[in-house]
Amino acid sequence: MRMRTSRPLAVDTVIVFVMVWVAVRLGQESAAHGWPEPDARAYVLLALAHLPVVLRRRAPLVVFAAVQCASIAYIGLGYWPVVSAFGSLLALHTVASTHSTRTALCCAAVMTAKWVYAAAISDSLSTVLVVGQALLFSLVLVWSGTLARRSRELAQRLRAEQAERTRREVTEERGRIARELHDVVAHHMAVISVQAGLARFVLDSDAATARNALTTIEDTSGEALEELRRMLKVLREHDLGGEESAAPMPTLARLDDLVERVRAGGVPVELSVQGTARRLTPGVELCAYRVVQEALTNVLKHTNHAGAQVRLDYRQRELTVSVTDNGAEVMPAELPTGGGHGLIGMRERARLYGGTISVGPRPEGGFAVRLSLPTAATGAQRGGEQTK
Repeated sequence: MRMRTSRPLAVDTVIVFVMVWVAVRLGQESAAHGWPEPDARAYVLLALAHLPVVLRRRAPLVVFAAVQCASIAYIGLGYWPVVSAFGSLLALHTVASTHSTRTALCCAAVMTAKWVYAAAISDSLSTVLVVGQALLFSLVLVWSGTLARRSRELAQRLRAEQAERTRREVTEERGRIARELHDVVAHHMAVISVQAGLARFVLDSDAATARNALTTIEDTSGEALEELRRMLKVLREHDLGGEESAAPMPTLARLDDLVERVRAGGVPVELSVQGTARRLTPGVELCAYRVVQEALTNVLKHTNHAGAQVRLDYRQRELTVSVTDNGAEVMPAELPTGGGHGLIGMRERARLYGGTISVGPRPEGGFAVRLSLPTAATGAQRGGEQTK
């Protein structure tokens, strides 16, 4: 905030010194135009007619009144009126850019009256010409200042609307993620309930089966607690309503179907899995699946059927997902997709699961989405390296 304030002040300081220098040089030419040459008293009034302008952004009306009084005093002593005009002109423009049009017109009337006074006490000025010029300058300054004020107000409204729209999209996305996490946790609870019933039923007759059931309960409850911890971080201010899908939540095992659908849309997609594939927590798999889904959707929308590569890399403690394409067109930084998806959705999901995501153009051409998620090696392996 201090830097924003100091920069306009520095600019106004430079402007004021330039105006004072021009006024002094112009004052020295007064005699050549038939006016008395300024003395020490006149230069003091010239300084008072210009120096307050350095504070015009903080107190526009006070500055306008101050420079007008000094200018009127300068004119009243019989000096060339033009020499003291620069500060008044800039002060009027500032009033018009910060106050209502009515206030600006009142100030313009004051400045016009000052010039009428200058013509009235001088024998060398044409009243008609002076009044015409004063009205012209005043109206132009009021118009330009009002235009600047309205442009600034419009820009502020646009920024406020954009911030509100972004906040609403983030809220909707978090609400949708919360509902999905609820389904994940509900699945865990159902598994725990079934396994607990099985363990109680075979506890006396089949100790091995009961032990396996208790182990499953332990693993599943740990995953459920982790999902609950993440869900509590989601800010869900309102019930967003809407119908919930009865379909099971997608996992990485369903990437083949997703890739086939994209291929059917005319985009050649290569899917490769590096490392040893294994079952991950449902929330992590859902996050990875949604990011791949969104990235491929954007390939369809923005790259004119360019080829795409999807790569999953299973590491010991993390899963990395990359979706790249070789399209000639560059997708926008904010991907305008509906339903709260897009770049906002990708970042929210990655942040929710403690991961990182980068989205942007590649130096060699095309676009890249890279996601890294921390994982836990739970459950059985699903297979080795494969390329499709």
